[in-house]
Amino acid sequence: VRLAESVGDSVQAGGSLRLTCSFSGYANSSTSHYCMGWFRQATGLKRERVASVDPDGKSTYRDSAKDRFTISQDNVKNTLTLEMNNVQPEDTATYFCAARVDPYKDMCVARLGLTGPTNFWGQGTQVTVSS
Repeated sequence: VRLAESVGDSVQAGGSLRLTCSFSGYANSSTSHYCMGWFRQATGLKRERVASVDPDGKSTYRDSAKDRFTISQDNVKNTLTLEMNNVQPEDTATYFCAARVDPYKDMCVARLGLTGPTNFWGQGTQVTVSS
């Protein structure tokens, strides 16, 4: 599984930004279920999940991202996108695209981001929001 994020950007508070992750090397099957998501890590803080998409395409968000961010997955173009609107200085972080393969569909998102060989990460991209 290979993941590659688009180059990040600097934007002023209240602006918008789109992050794209290109992925390859996997597909859902009856015994392997894939889910994807975006994480971020600000300087000095722990990595946190921003949004995720389960194997059935259902999306979930952390509270601070609800109503501002939209995650979408395109399995034809093999891209995972995070649309970020009304960004704030606290959104400043390195953003990571993540994927997981899990034998249990219902457990995939819950285990996304854990360590281990079935979790995959992009290299990260910097987002800076100025006030």
